[in-house]
This record gives sequence, C-alpha cells and structure tokens, in this order.
Amino acid sequence: MANMTVFGAQWGDEGKGKIVDLLGSEVACVVRYQGGNNAGHTVIVNGEKHVLHVIPSGILHDGTFCIIGNGVVLDPFVFLEELASLKAKHIDTSPKRLFVSPKTQLIMPYHKALDAARESMKSADGKIGTTGRGIGPCYEDKMARIGVRAGDLKDKELVRRKIETALIEKNALFKNLYHIEEMDTDKVYQEVMAIAEELVPYIQDTTAIFYELQKQGKSCLFEGAQGVMLDIDHGTYPFVTSSNTICSNASVGAGVPAEYIKEHIAIVKAYTTRVGTGPFPTELFDETGRYLQQKGGEFGATTGRTRRCGWFDACVLRECYRICKPTTFALTKLDVLGGLDEIKICVGYVLNGEKLETPPSSAFEYANVEPVYESMAGWKEDISSCLTFEDLPENAKKYVARLEELIGVKAGFVSVGPDRNQTIRR
Repeated sequence: MANMTVFGAQWGDEGKGKIVDLLGSEVACVVRYQGGNNAGHTVIVNGEKHVLHVIPSGILHDGTFCIIGNGVVLDPFVFLEELASLKAKHIDTSPKRLFVSPKTQLIMPYHKALDAARESMKSADGKIGTTGRGIGPCYEDKMARIGVRAGDLKDKELVRRKIETALIEKNALFKNLYHIEEMDTDKVYQEVMAIAEELVPYIQDTTAIFYELQKQGKSCLFEGAQGVMLDIDHGTYPFVTSSNTICSNASVGAGVPAEYIKEHIAIVKAYTTRVGTGPFPTELFDETGRYLQQKGGEFGATTGRTRRCGWFDACVLRECYRICKPTTFALTKLDVLGGLDEIKICVGYVLNGEKLETPPSSAFEYANVEPVYESMAGWKEDISSCLTFEDLPENAKKYVARLEELIGVKAGFVSVGPDRNQTIRR
C-alpha cells in the first residue's frame, strides 16, 4: 500500500476518524500533521465510542505506530488526559508506539486565555466561532518565533525564558486591552513543568522514524483535521482555522518529502455540515435540516456544538478537487439520507446574475451566492446492513454515481453506518 493522506473535503466533521481507523490496521504508521485539539475524531468499534482530539486514530490498532507531527499545536494537558482515557480502555499508548515531534508547538495557558478574551470582546457578527482552545494564538507565536516547542521541555531554563518573553506582550494585552488578570511567569512555568516529565518520553525524531519505516518498505497514513474549506489560505477566510488543512500540507506538517505521498483520500459527507459562523449556501433551516441534524448526530465531538446542516454542495467539492486532486473519495453518512422523498444537490451558484461553479474567493461575496439545485429521488430502505455496493437501493446507487460525476473521481468507500464494519469498500 502506498503512503496516503486522509483529509476533509468540506467544512470538517466529514468522518475522517472512521476512515483512518478503518485503514489503520493496513499501514505501519498514522501521522497527524496539522491542527490542534479543536478537532475531534469519533470512532465507533464494535459499538464502543472513542473520541480522539490530538492522538491519531491509528492508536486503536495494536502495533500501529502513531506520530504527532511538527505541524500540530499540542496542548500537553489535553494530550495527557487523552492518554489516561485510552489507558483506562487498555489501549497501548506507550512511548514505544506513540511519538511527538520535538518541533511540535505547545499550547500554553496564556494562549487559551488570549483566545477566550479576544472572542468575548467581538460583536456577534464579528465572531469567527473559535473553540477558545488557544489554537490561533499558538500558531501566532510560532510565526512570531517565540513559541515553546515540545523539545524545549528538556531544557528548563529555555522554557522559563520563553514564557517570560511571551508574557511581556500577553500581559500588556490582558491588562490594558482585555482588562483581565495578568499571568505570572513562575506560575505558568511551574504548571507546565509539572507535566513535562510525563511528556518528554514521547518526544522523538519523528522524521527519522518515518524514514526507517520507508526503508523497511512500510506505508504511512497522514491524518488531517478540519476540512479544505477551513484552510487558512484556501477556505472561507476569515471564518477558517489557523492552519493549512489541504492534503499537500502533510509533507510540511510531518517533515517528509511530498513525493513520498502517492494517494489522497478525500472524506466527503453525503450532505454538508458546518460548525461556527461563516457562509454556508446550502444550509437548511427547515424540517429537513433538523432531520439531518438529529439522524446524523450532528453535534461536535470536541465542543458539543450543534452543526449547521444543508444539502450536498458540488461547488465545494470542485474547489477541493482543484486544490487537492484526490485520487479517490470516501462517502460518509449515506445512511442518514434514508427516509427522504427528495434529495437535492447544489450544482452551481449565482452571484449578481453571474453563474459560478466554484466558491468566490471572498467570504463576503460567498455569503450572497444563490445555490442552483438539481433533485433526485430518495429511498426509504435501511442501508445500515448493506455489505456491498450492489446491496444498496437503486436510488442510493444513483446518488453515489451522480456525486462521482460531479466530483470527478470514484468513491472508493461508502459508509452506511457509524461502526467500523459498516463501510463498503469498492
């Protein structure tokens, strides 16, 4: 099997965790290459639910190595909480199979405080829907070259100096702009170093680990978080996340050459959802929207926030294809559409009388597009026990075929239920 990326093709929450979990036993290593614990991957194995925020979904397979790459921003406290939760389920999370790049940026307590303070001061129409977990401020410090990296934890004095430097600016903001309590260098330092001893054994040269696996002829899977439309450059800016979510960022966020990654699997939900604010042309505010929300369990794995629901948007997938050129796609939550008499697909937009096939670059223009729909007949049958594509109702097969035409690649996987085993492979 070739090295591959698994990435979200829409606004996130497409079901990436399930597909990573499905393939996790077939690769030697799963690498998380961007984002932080603002993303959540829900995986159901034999009826048992696992929610992962920073640890790659491959951890659920014995013997599969897992890497948190340099492109991730890691909350060390959340990481240790997740370790404890997995250990309680008797899942091996030892430093012999789970590794953190020394170049991974650490989310510090002041990042979370700054994130929350900023969002609370914005007017309702100015909020971007941040989770308040310090992701953006941590990436800012990375680019400002004052961030604390995982490898720094091995040098206590370096950590103290970096915290002291970061708090000069942060405390000025806390005191004079946000009017909240300043943070003490010693207190933050003690809080972080109290857990350093637990984290340090996991810090390894992850690029060297990847190259060793390549020499052995083994394959790796690169796991993305969020979706293409939340990419900091290519998404609906400013209603985006703080990192590059497109699949080509896997090489940068993991520290490996792009030429080593041959396959790109786009995860595509059979309808569309979005969390937080920002344009969403196919959003439904009626009974159908509520039906999708309830049947699809559309509540955030990380935040519990209700997801906005709408019809499938082919314009979004055309943009995904232009930017990422997936080699195949995995269609998830097809079962949720069962029971609807009519299913609509957005095949284009109209903006000021002009027809568009892809989203406009401006989110403010995007908020004013009118979707152009085509309709297909739905199906009433329960497809959750279908084992092959041929087992699906005729109208379900027609729907998948139409999406393949619109996206431009074939569906290699079709999910008919939440469990690992409820996935048709083609």
